[in-house]
Amino acid sequence: MSVIVVSELRKQYDHKVVVDGLSFEVEEGEIFGILGPNGAGKTTTVECIAGLRKPDGGTISVHGLDPQRDGTKLHQIVGMQMQQSAMPDKLRVAEAMELYASFYDNPVDWRALMADLGLKEKADSAYEKLSGGQKQRLSIALALVGSPKVAILDELTTGLDPGARRDTWELIEQVRDRGITVLLVTHFMEEAERLCDRLAIIDGGKIIALDTPTGLVAKVDQDQKVRFRPGSTLDDELLTVLPEVTSVERHHQQVVVTGTGNLMHAVTSVLAQHQIVALDLRSEQATLDDAFIALTGRRFDHAAE
Repeated sequence: MSVIVVSELRKQYDHKVVVDGLSFEVEEGEIFGILGPNGAGKTTTVECIAGLRKPDGGTISVHGLDPQRDGTKLHQIVGMQMQQSAMPDKLRVAEAMELYASFYDNPVDWRALMADLGLKEKADSAYEKLSGGQKQRLSIALALVGSPKVAILDELTTGLDPGARRDTWELIEQVRDRGITVLLVTHFMEEAERLCDRLAIIDGGKIIALDTPTGLVAKVDQDQKVRFRPGSTLDDELLTVLPEVTSVERHHQQVVVTGTGNLMHAVTSVLAQHQIVALDLRSEQATLDDAFIALTGRRFDHAAE
């Protein structure tokens, strides 16, 4: 069942169109990702869904509610973590949880939620004393304290170190396990690939592709690559004659074999038959980054407007 339905959404600031006719649906209980470079229109889109911005065109429904017309009711079923959010430096974690719980008709037990998200030991800590990862845990807790049906998480892991980022990913999966539908905004490819059930890639205010992460990759590239350093002399023809192999390239001491099917097995089998050890052997497949390049003709890192 679709719990969020966005149809022909449009938003512009002055003469600049930042959201240009977006349409998509989010199913109940899934993590739906909105992926795109900075300036692609991701945050504006979710702010319209949350009722924080008024669209210039199109329609939005969240559990049957119109974000502009039914803002008060929507507030009770949608929890949101903003891209830019902060608390007063001296506000303690428990005080923030209690304050936010007071905003809702049927909040969860905020003390239990705080414990579930690993914040119990920080209950008396001031916001300014929290690490980046702990602040993000608090952001998630505040988004969930109202017992929402939908959680909107906007660029949740920006600025976190790799360890804190992965901890936050686990928390997002726990949110979904609570039965909450998650709308996740990100510009991290790895994050989208790890977490999202389905994914809309946005560029220039338009959706350029929508599918599962695996489906997006499969649409643009079926090739696989096997990369290794031969431990002894290797005649490339041993590999080029294999039906699974489409090309063999040399990069200094490395051999890069491109092909399809069960490429790894085919390559390692022929190497073993000729007693050639494959050093630093690894298999590579297309990624979301490759999919973005194929869909837009440019690298993701430099795709911002």
